[in-house]
Amino acid sequence: MLVVQNETIGCSTLKHFFTFILMKTPAHVLVVDDDPDIVQSARVVLRQHFEKVSTESNPQQLPFLINQKHPDVVLLDMNFTADVTKGREGLYWLEKILVDHPSLSVVMVTAFGDVKLAVEAMKIGAVDFVVKPWENEKLIATVNAAFQLSTSKREVAKLRQHQTRMAEVYTQPDVSIIGESKEIKHLFSIVNRVAATDANVLLLGENGTGKELVAKAIHHRSTRSDGPFIKVDVGTIPESLFESELFGHVKGAFTDAKQDRVGRFELASGGTLFLDEIGNLPLTLQSKLLTALQNRVITPVGSNQQISIDIRLISATNENIKELLEEGEFREDLLYRINTVEITIPPLRERLEDIPLLLDYFRSLYNKKYNKSIGIHPEVIEILSRYTWPGNVREFQHAVERAVILCEGESLTSQDFYFPGQRREATENLTNLHDVERKTIADTIKKNKGNLSKAAKELGLGRTTLYRKIEKYGL
Repeated sequence: MLVVQNETIGCSTLKHFFTFILMKTPAHVLVVDDDPDIVQSARVVLRQHFEKVSTESNPQQLPFLINQKHPDVVLLDMNFTADVTKGREGLYWLEKILVDHPSLSVVMVTAFGDVKLAVEAMKIGAVDFVVKPWENEKLIATVNAAFQLSTSKREVAKLRQHQTRMAEVYTQPDVSIIGESKEIKHLFSIVNRVAATDANVLLLGENGTGKELVAKAIHHRSTRSDGPFIKVDVGTIPESLFESELFGHVKGAFTDAKQDRVGRFELASGGTLFLDEIGNLPLTLQSKLLTALQNRVITPVGSNQQISIDIRLISATNENIKELLEEGEFREDLLYRINTVEITIPPLRERLEDIPLLLDYFRSLYNKKYNKSIGIHPEVIEILSRYTWPGNVREFQHAVERAVILCEGESLTSQDFYFPGQRREATENLTNLHDVERKTIADTIKKNKGNLSKAAKELGLGRTTLYRKIEKYGL
């Protein structure tokens, strides 16, 4: 049995006592009224039914209290200076609350039963009103309904934030993994086996090898494919915004926090979170990431409410993660957490036999994008296969896009490509090919005694293309 203030409580009473405690609505109610009797009465009644009740006599404190305590419902007096403001002061604070916190439910309290004023308050945005002295049941029912409305408003607002943030992360076009080389076939084999599990994956490889594409392939082949795929470029997030970006924040958490923001962890819940360039994450932030991954919960900045997360983690880096570990730049416990499976993506120079497929794919892609119908001259594949492609598939893709844009003929040729920092041998080969082409065109025109139609036909070129080459070579 339980003894409270020298009184003995029996088992039956104790059962009802705990049932009563457990049935409290998980709401925070803020009562704002300058009448101490009203404040005391509201506190006594509401505390029996709601988990937290705060009170305040000075409405000037409202902005601070709402930002700091985050109430679900505000019970706001109409008149703080009776017979002077005639309810206008209450209406002023009602408008201010709703401008700054549109999802917050406000219930107005009036001692005069002024229906017109109460109707005006509801037109402004109050959810309801109660008249002093109130009936306790009426007060409880009104506050409970206001809490349910606040909950619904916040859920809708959160859904809109999710939709907005999801739109942000899905703005980039997707590109498939292209290739039939043994290296790519081996990669596909690993991806298919890993995708069927929920294991965390660490992708290693040089810049431009397609780590994000591999991450997406794992996601789309997994049991989470119906969930979101959320990318975070860790290397571009300022340290001061890391927690806000990953875990979210509530309005007022810091100077520029104008509204609640959903973090990437919460957005990815039920799907896959892709942390790109994780090797660039400072040690101070690695511990915060590790805590979130271990506990499977996050706490938005400025909030004390934990949010459970359900994600599959895929990380990627072009850094030598083992060297970072040896140099003390990367936490060993975090590495073990993120690399249940480790996959290394081969650079393009190690799978040059995929270049014809890649060239055809990107040529078709940019033909469609730029409304062109450009073909491929046979010489191009040989030239492209001689280059080392330090920027890998990303550099290759950009090179093809540039070539399609600038191509003046009907087919891509070696002269449509430019390789910054290319090897001397490749440069010499390209120059030699240009010389050969110039001589071939000149000889063919001479052979056909200046008849450009016949020369173009013999060369396999359109007349317009031949004219451009004549102009280019000064023939």
